[in-house]
Amino acid sequence: MDFSQLLAEKTDTILNNWIAAVRKDRRIESADDLSYTAIKNHIPDVLKALVTVLSKSQDNDIQSIVTASFQHGAIRAEQGFDPAEIAREYHLLRTVIFDVLQSDLLSGIPSEIIRSMRLIDAIVDEAIARCFKSYVEERLRQSQELQASLTLHNQELTRLISANQDHLSQLAHELKHPLTSIIGYSDLFLRQQRRKTEIKDNFTNLEHIERVLRNGRQLLHLINNVLELSRYDAGQIKIQLVPTDVRQLIDNVCEMLEPLAAGKNLQIVSDCDRAPEKIITDSFQLQQIVTNLISNAIRYTESGTVIIMCQVLENQRWAIAISDTGIGIAPENQAQIFEPYFRVSSSDRSYLPDSTGLGLAIVSRLVKLLQGQINLVSQVGVGSTFTVIFPLEMKS
Repeated sequence: MDFSQLLAEKTDTILNNWIAAVRKDRRIESADDLSYTAIKNHIPDVLKALVTVLSKSQDNDIQSIVTASFQHGAIRAEQGFDPAEIAREYHLLRTVIFDVLQSDLLSGIPSEIIRSMRLIDAIVDEAIARCFKSYVEERLRQSQELQASLTLHNQELTRLISANQDHLSQLAHELKHPLTSIIGYSDLFLRQQRRKTEIKDNFTNLEHIERVLRNGRQLLHLINNVLELSRYDAGQIKIQLVPTDVRQLIDNVCEMLEPLAAGKNLQIVSDCDRAPEKIITDSFQLQQIVTNLISNAIRYTESGTVIIMCQVLENQRWAIAISDTGIGIAPENQAQIFEPYFRVSSSDRSYLPDSTGLGLAIVSRLVKLLQGQINLVSQVGVGSTFTVIFPLEMKS
């Protein structure tokens, strides 16, 4: 029996069954929002090359397997997969191949069955090794890019802080923990690389890289917020007045934040039928305000809905309101909510670890910059509504 021909004929079945298994497997959550093509990736090339390896009449196309698996790992790194999810992918691939070929394998002679099973196992193992190699390289490249970006931001931050020493000690405290983690794990990884020419514990090293990236991004987010606040306080934000489509702007922000809401099973409802068609404002700063308010609502809401409403008011004004069903803000804290570094906490937990206490401080300053005003109505355990009122046409 020619098992290579059999595999070639059933490649589409194997591929479809494998994609269905990946979508169904709850241990591969990163594939939930990916399209069929994005999940499929370079696996068809791996199967095609496997056909040549099983064949006795064709030359073994090992290089195609190496290339396809290498590209698969790099793309999975870009898509945000973690190592355990990739390992699970290949486990499912091996299982699906044997399930599809099982009845035909059993009808062959023992020597051919053993040969085919050994070759399939060997090729899948080789594909895994090449995939993880490119995955690590891509993660290292991302880490290097992040390090370069952090270096530039740190230089700008140092320059701004030299002119404004307010909150310096508190800022240093916020930076210390993620920065210490970045330095510690980076140093550990580098020492392991110098000591070993071959990594034996790939998962441990990959976890170190993941921690570096996660803490680095948290630090970068904090630095970006501090820089934004500092630029406003230093009067360095320049307004660019342009005609702006409010509905389109809000739709873009909602689309961008939809994955964040979906991750918490929250629904974003946009009711902007009464929004003005065109206004004159700084569209970039307005988008920053809307993005911060909606992402803040998602961050502090565990279940329910985030609602965005717009309407035109009298006296050439318009309003946007963002409501949530989150933890709410106690009356004694509502006066401080727009102060830098102030973070809301509840009776059963402290503030969220990824909160910097700068988002609403930035919002309040940008609202003022766009000649608007912001109001808050909130009740603990019920939710909050932030309402911002702007002029239909800003005066330069």
